[in-house]
Amino acid sequence: MIASHKNYFLTIIFLLASFDVLSEDDPHIFIDQNAQMMVQVLIENKDLFKENRNEYENKIKEIFEPMIDFKRVAASVMGKKYYLASTSNQRNNFVEIFKDSLLDTYAETLAQWENQAIETIFPEEVISNNIKNIEVKQILNTGSSKYPISYKLRKNDQNWMIVNIIVNGVNLGLTFRNQFQALASNNNGDINLTLDGWVSDAGDAGISG
Repeated sequence: MIASHKNYFLTIIFLLASFDVLSEDDPHIFIDQNAQMMVQVLIENKDLFKENRNEYENKIKEIFEPMIDFKRVAASVMGKKYYLASTSNQRNNFVEIFKDSLLDTYAETLAQWENQAIETIFPEEVISNNIKNIEVKQILNTGSSKYPISYKLRKNDQNWMIVNIIVNGVNLGLTFRNQFQALASNNNGDINLTLDGWVSDAGDAGISG
């Protein structure tokens, strides 16, 4: 397990979460509006983690879950080999384990950050309504440093959903996939043991407040 991950995970949740799960036709506006609203969530609930952790985690869960296509991300993290080797119950279990492990990490780190600023990079050309996959870029400004953020989004029948994130050059999906592969290999391909031993960790990506 990589020793430090608080700033990296915090960066992600800081930039992702949403109040409104209805799809915005323009994914750049969708990401930008939700990111700015998340700033307010962090400010308004900064002290709640110490006062009532369960309530704090529930607030995060309410705004975080709708933004991520957890089924698609979890399948990608497992990789084709282990996804095909797993049962339907094991796949569903990993979705929940993966989701909860991230949520626990976020809950512990969110309260530690001070105010940051984020800027969405809007394209000069209008985005076609027929596009189903797109990359949205942002810049995180900590005051002392600036870090690039890249979202990979996919549009389903109703919503834009985040399927991967690259923070300061660190590919979150690939990092988690490598972690799963290594853990599964150490467990001789035993899916249940791998799920039991899962702890999400992608390092801090060189991000510091």
